[in-house]
Amino acid sequence: MSAPVSPSASPSSSPSSSSPGSVSVSVLGLGMMGSALASALLDAGHRVTVWNRTFARTGPLADRGAVAVRTAAEAVAASELVILCLLDNGNVREVLDSLGEEAAGRTLVNLTNGTPRQARDLAVRAAGRGARYLDGGIMAVPQMIAGPAAYVFYSGDEKAFGEYESALAAFGGAQFVGADAGFAALYDIALLTGMYGMVVGVLQAFALARTENIPATEVAGPLTDWVGAMLTGARPWAEAIDSGEHLTDVSSLAVNHAAVPNFVETFRDQGLDPAFFEQLQKLLERGIERGHGADGLSRLADLLKK
Repeated sequence: MSAPVSPSASPSSSPSSSSPGSVSVSVLGLGMMGSALASALLDAGHRVTVWNRTFARTGPLADRGAVAVRTAAEAVAASELVILCLLDNGNVREVLDSLGEEAAGRTLVNLTNGTPRQARDLAVRAAGRGARYLDGGIMAVPQMIAGPAAYVFYSGDEKAFGEYESALAAFGGAQFVGADAGFAALYDIALLTGMYGMVVGVLQAFALARTENIPATEVAGPLTDWVGAMLTGARPWAEAIDSGEHLTDVSSLAVNHAAVPNFVETFRDQGLDPAFFEQLQKLLERGIERGHGADGLSRLADLLKK
């Protein structure tokens, strides 16, 4: 079935299945995440308008009752609440700059992955066009959207968040983290940093096992248990960082500094790149040079500052 086209979509052009308390929402960008967001809004009974540069991608959502339009300006004109989920914030800027006065009076919620600085810039641009702005960091993959484990950080216009929190709840939990538009991106990047660090470490463990033809699946079980147990230290580390009290009775920088060369040597002996551990060794050396040898690993957070 081909997607219906509404050349002048408006909040009144809504699916008949909209529920009491529903709002008109436009979703700009229908990649995997944008499509999941639009689908969740439809499931929640909201009146949904969709736009994508490749118009064919609107088809499956149009079949479910969304109104498909061919321009971003039409999508923004159609709804009071506008969700942007594009490839990057460069695309968001292009779309925002193309809207002219169409953005006036709208609430723009940017769920595109980006940086705090980019979010603050977009908030200023949105305000210059008479729009309210919320930036968001999605802590989920597309398949998790609307599920119990999905949630989104929001920052920016707190009043707008309060007005549309119930609609945004269609995606999962909604957590407002501050009026500074850059805070949601900061939270997002912080949590993803922990995730990437974990993933890189896990993949290196598997690569090391494979150098001796040990199946990665044999390492996965004990590795999962070990990493899970070590993550219980995250809150004590956070408390040490906030208080500035880093002394430890567990494992000091000096002890780790003595151990890390074994990792470097093992990776080299097994024909693997030891770059991760070489950088860690440099950071540990910096801590010891500054007199922090007796401190715990939480001290490393301070040493990362330029």
